[in-house]
Amino acid sequence: MTRQPTQVHPYNRAERRIPMEIGVFLEGNRQAPGAESTFTENVSERGARVVSSRRWEPNDRLTLSSRSGEFRSSARVAYCQPMQGDGFAVGVEFLEPRGRWVVQNAR
Repeated sequence: MTRQPTQVHPYNRAERRIPMEIGVFLEGNRQAPGAESTFTENVSERGARVVSSRRWEPNDRLTLSSRSGEFRSSARVAYCQPMQGDGFAVGVEFLEPRGRWVVQNAR
């Protein structure tokens, strides 16, 4: 039996993202300290694409927490793309997830 190669998405993503708007807080930007209240555009078990008013650099570390308080994780910025108009689309990879995220491990 021949195994099909895993499809790798942009930014080396090997998992499917689910379009979902979840309210989150971002903290940790050195150029603009403080917490930012924002939302996700899509989510997966191991990360999310988040809208931010701040520019982030790849590999920056931040803390992402759900507004509900059920989830918190340190995270790594995978990419930061300018959006049309104002703001940035930021891909984050969870490093130390704690609590219940909206997508759980299906294994």
